[in-house]
Amino acid sequence: MSLTLGAIVEALGGRLLGPSTMQVSGLAPLQNAQPDQISFLSQARYQSQLTESLAGCVIVDPAFEGQVSNRLAAIITEDPYLYFARLTQLWKRAHHKAESPRIHPSAVISPDALIAADAVIGPLCVIERGAVVGSGTVLKSRVTVGEDCKIGARCLVHSGVVIGADGFGFAPHQGEWEKIEQLGAVRIGNDVEIGANTCIDRGALDDTVIDDGVKLDNLIQIGHNVHVGRHTAMAGCVGVAGSARIGAHCTVGGGAVVLGHLRLADHVHISAASVVTRSILQPGQYTGMFPIDNNASWEKNAASLKQLSRLRERIKALEASIQNNKEPQP
Repeated sequence: MSLTLGAIVEALGGRLLGPSTMQVSGLAPLQNAQPDQISFLSQARYQSQLTESLAGCVIVDPAFEGQVSNRLAAIITEDPYLYFARLTQLWKRAHHKAESPRIHPSAVISPDALIAADAVIGPLCVIERGAVVGSGTVLKSRVTVGEDCKIGARCLVHSGVVIGADGFGFAPHQGEWEKIEQLGAVRIGNDVEIGANTCIDRGALDDTVIDDGVKLDNLIQIGHNVHVGRHTAMAGCVGVAGSARIGAHCTVGGGAVVLGHLRLADHVHISAASVVTRSILQPGQYTGMFPIDNNASWEKNAASLKQLSRLRERIKALEASIQNNKEPQP
């Protein structure tokens, strides 16, 4: 199946250079796109791929119009990456395949759960007592929604996600651990996407909250009583410990860790593999990692780091001594 360039521009806008009747049979990256496919360029550092690409049509911003004027076709738009994102949505709608039953017969749904009339529940899902699944939300296979947990409208929850398992709460007593019952739930807003095998724990007393528009990648752990603000995005394998509060429009890179009870302000961006050990109250990009090196160099640097505290005290003593020597003598 294919779409014409004319149909694409009519649906998404942009300025077309080339024949509107040209058929596009697929979407592909620049480096391996074929003459019957469409691709895009969103960053100047990849413009060499534009020159070499065989793509029949490319989506570019006006700055690159001169470089595509001799191509068979191009679409000029101010934000090629956003345009391409919307093109993927258009393509999926146009090539939509017949769905299996809206609620798969293998799903286990409590009679006390509330499922919107247009929600889609995939194979082997479990939805427990008091849970709510909102309008237009899709649960892929093997999703578990714990008791009293709520998912808003137009969410997409991928396979293996567990929403509302017990948070990790135990009180030490005489060398053993006494369980703290987790009495809260999980509240997920509208337009949230949750990647495969991500776990979101229920709160101990208050609910764990995932606000509108949040995007979570695969294999993320969200601890109990965490609050994630609107339109924040986290990459794979992020871990957020209990009671952390993350603001709106933040990003957290893959493998990063946010320790418990910390606060991240709105528009804070954490680099991949960083460990956040203190609250961050000002917007900006933050990085906390030890650069990779060959092992011998890394061991030397690590050994030096262990001496920093002692060296700091020695420097302070030397500074005090210098200052004292500068003072005029009676």
